[in-house]
Amino acid sequence: MQNLPRWAEFLRTPPLELALLDEWEEKIERIARHVQHVDVTTLAGVPTWMMLLLRRVTALAGADNITEVWPNLRLFLHGAVAFGPYRALFKELIPSERMRYLEIYNASEGYIAVQDEPDSEDLLLLLNHGIYYEFIPADQFEAENPRTLQLEEVELGHSYALVISTNAGLWRYKIGDTVRFTSLAPYRIRITGRTKHFLNAFGEEVVIENADAAIAAACRATNTTVRDYTAAPIYFDASATSRGGHQWLIEFTNLPPSPDQFVAVLDQTLRQLNSDYDAKRHRDMALAPPQLTVAPAGTFERWLGSKGKLGGQHKVPRLSNSRELLDELLRVL
Repeated sequence: MQNLPRWAEFLRTPPLELALLDEWEEKIERIARHVQHVDVTTLAGVPTWMMLLLRRVTALAGADNITEVWPNLRLFLHGAVAFGPYRALFKELIPSERMRYLEIYNASEGYIAVQDEPDSEDLLLLLNHGIYYEFIPADQFEAENPRTLQLEEVELGHSYALVISTNAGLWRYKIGDTVRFTSLAPYRIRITGRTKHFLNAFGEEVVIENADAAIAAACRATNTTVRDYTAAPIYFDASATSRGGHQWLIEFTNLPPSPDQFVAVLDQTLRQLNSDYDAKRHRDMALAPPQLTVAPAGTFERWLGSKGKLGGQHKVPRLSNSRELLDELLRVL
């Protein structure tokens, strides 16, 4: 932002002295007080933190929703986390038929992809932005010397770890994201998760793409919205009847009328999307039904704050193959 051309300062808000503040809670408050008096037409940022800002701006203005503050708001350019679980929430925050949402895949390491078709969630892979791409198949993620594929070798429907070399100096860098190709002409992708963020303690191979879709389906079925979530394994114990499972810690913006229905839809959607998970859930033999723990409002924000990670560049890991993160969050409770 410090290197933007001077003319850009006339088109964006807030001013740099606010945008570059280090202390995030002060930043949110001061930005909210400043931008409520600006005619904002386009938003760009991470959904989780943009949601906090919109709520604060609305509250300070004494408005019912953000369209009363910014009547000309038309577009939200979002990234960093999957938008599916937040879509219903943003429709509540911005109840306008003219509002549009476009995803961009613009990491610190380079500008990788963009949603070029408004009616599709697929992202067009950018092939002329100074990035050379390689792809590691899922069965090679943990290999010491993984086999990589060039762009012309990828296939539809498979998850690959992304490796990039750039004209900024990165050389065969594992960015940490996994992608799945939905089209080969042109090359279009969807981000499926992170190479270290998945659930596979029992061979179920649940990735973030599965989890986000299941959360979104459960929200639609129970007319609720989710602020944040994470999930981790429940391991076998010494008892003869012990089964593995998954514990989901979820912070709702409003509690579902039937938590049991929420869990049932979550479970059923995962089974439909993921044959490995479905096999492990067959007759509850290897995996028990998901276990829901409701997190009070602000739980994930307090945890991020305790780690010094408040801010738009920091996200809560959605899935973990160990209980370390989940147990830390439970201690926050």
